[in-house]
Amino acid sequence: MARLLLLLPVALLACSQQSAETRTAAVVLPTPAQTATAQAAPPLTETFETGSKGAYATADEALPSGSWRFAEALIGTSDQDHKDGQRAARLREGGRLGMNFDAPTGVRTIRISSASYGTDPASTWELWLSQDGGRRYARVGQPVRTAGAGLLTTTFTVPQAGPVRLEIRKADTGKGRLNIDDIELLSNGSSASTPAPTSPTPSPTPTPQSPSPSAPTQDPSLLLGNPSGATASLSTPNNYLLVKPQYTLSYNAQRGTPTWVSWHLSKAEMGSAPRQDDFRPDPALPRQFYQVTPKSYSGSGFDKGHNCPSADRTYTLDDNSATFLMTNMIPQAPNNNQRTWSALEEYGRSLVRQGKEIYIVMGSYGRGGVGANGAATTIDQGHVTVPKRVWKVLVVLPEGTDDLRRIAAGQARIIAIDTPNDNSVSPNWGQYRVSVDALEAATGLDLLSALPVAAQTRLQVGVDTGSTR
Repeated sequence: MARLLLLLPVALLACSQQSAETRTAAVVLPTPAQTATAQAAPPLTETFETGSKGAYATADEALPSGSWRFAEALIGTSDQDHKDGQRAARLREGGRLGMNFDAPTGVRTIRISSASYGTDPASTWELWLSQDGGRRYARVGQPVRTAGAGLLTTTFTVPQAGPVRLEIRKADTGKGRLNIDDIELLSNGSSASTPAPTSPTPSPTPTPQSPSPSAPTQDPSLLLGNPSGATASLSTPNNYLLVKPQYTLSYNAQRGTPTWVSWHLSKAEMGSAPRQDDFRPDPALPRQFYQVTPKSYSGSGFDKGHNCPSADRTYTLDDNSATFLMTNMIPQAPNNNQRTWSALEEYGRSLVRQGKEIYIVMGSYGRGGVGANGAATTIDQGHVTVPKRVWKVLVVLPEGTDDLRRIAAGQARIIAIDTPNDNSVSPNWGQYRVSVDALEAATGLDLLSALPVAAQTRLQVGVDTGSTR
């Protein structure tokens, strides 16, 4: 199950200059005394010179260094793109640029050049690193403020040897666009592709920050299977797969809501990060899809009902913020959301505090619910469907490893709930327990598909009768 992952401690230090147009800044992570010197790895450089992605829509781009994910980002070739060569990445509000692969083991230094696009106002961006294959990210250093046309080279030092992948996130909400170019990942024995200046201007070195605490890793959110066989293909807009570090979902563009959302809950995901309340459209959604916004729910009489709850993702601010994307919301009757569902969610977290871990899948189906303003079938001028029923499956295990085997062996408690999306719903969620088989018949989903067929047949027929407090 959960294992420990050291989050990256951070601090600022000075660095060198890249080119005649380049100014310098540096963000350096202090190396722990106990970390052994990593074996030199060949440098990995991405200049974007062979890329052809010309639209902001989320997509993967095959580049010489590997596959990169562009969200609200493209490869710019205009005279307004400030670049070293003919091309540079360009990010707008909500933009992200990240590796879909791990760099060679031994990377210790990362250099990134940035500038404002054209004459746009300043932008702020952040570097986030993952050392567990992209399942969990931690921010490195402080946000970088980029202003003007001159490329600014920012240097980061990774404190711990091992696989690493990066993600660049445009952190501000302004309209200024950002150019990113010449990303270099170097080991101690690698040589940078650009020479160091003969007389660099030193930068002040702030007091190093305290190291971040150790963090357990998350288990896969789709360990129990993909209930609808969702794929990230524009040919399946009503079964569109969105994979996030915090949860995975199938989005239905016609309904404007997720069909299901799947996640894992353990102590690894629970911390002290405050509720962000930053409801917003999901920038990872293809631009061809209608973008549901917080205003879509205004005056509707229905809550913006989380599927993956805010309180299930409190280890970092980024984790909590991810739960407020509108692709994680359904129009939920206030009493269903605030009483029945809230009690069920808190019950799950109480089990985790007692030493359990839980695999959870939640969704909705049907058409037409009853909110604070009465019955409705859609909101937002028909763009968002109000579901008739709201359901959830919780697979509860003692903390441990080899989870699929333990579940198949009957060592898990399986709780399936199916409630009306109605403001007169009872706060007692226990009275809405059903079998997984009944949920599958109602929704058409295959909810425990990763288990052996014999185990599914045996486990899905029962209705939970355990404690509800």
